[in-house]
Amino acid sequence: MSEKVLLVDDEIEFLEIMSERMTARGMEVTTAQSADQALAIIAKKSFDAIVMDFQMPGMDGMEALKTIKNKRPELQIILLTGYATVEKTVEAMKVGATDFLEKPADIEALSNKIKNAKTEKMLIVEKQTEEKIKDILQRYGG
Repeated sequence: MSEKVLLVDDEIEFLEIMSERMTARGMEVTTAQSADQALAIIAKKSFDAIVMDFQMPGMDGMEALKTIKNKRPELQIILLTGYATVEKTVEAMKVGATDFLEKPADIEALSNKIKNAKTEKMLIVEKQTEEKIKDILQRYGG
C-alpha cells in the first residue's frame, strides 16, 4: 500500500516538483501552500506523513507542528528547511517532529524517512487502539 503524504510549502514550484517525484515513487501526495490550508486538509483526511516547510509566511512550521501534534499526536511530521540550525532542530524534535531535513531534500533520503514515518504512525495507532480496547473492557467488565 502506498504512503499517503501531505506536502506543505509556500513555494509552488517546489511543491510541483516534489509532488511529481514522490508520486513517481508510488506515493499518494496531497499538497498545501500554507500551514492553515494544511490544517484544513488534515481535519478531513488521514496521512502517513506530513512533509512541511519550516519557513512559511503566516503560520510557520514550528507553530503548525505544535498545532498538529496537539490535535493529532499520531501524525508524523518531517520538517524541511533551507535554514537549519541545531537549536531549531532540537526544539522541533522536542515538540514532536519526526525528522528534519535541509533543502534541497534528497528524494531517496526523504522517501526512506516517509516509509519510516508510516511504520511509526502504524505502531502509535495500534497502541492507541489497544488502550481503547483495554479501557472498554475495564468499563464494561469484559
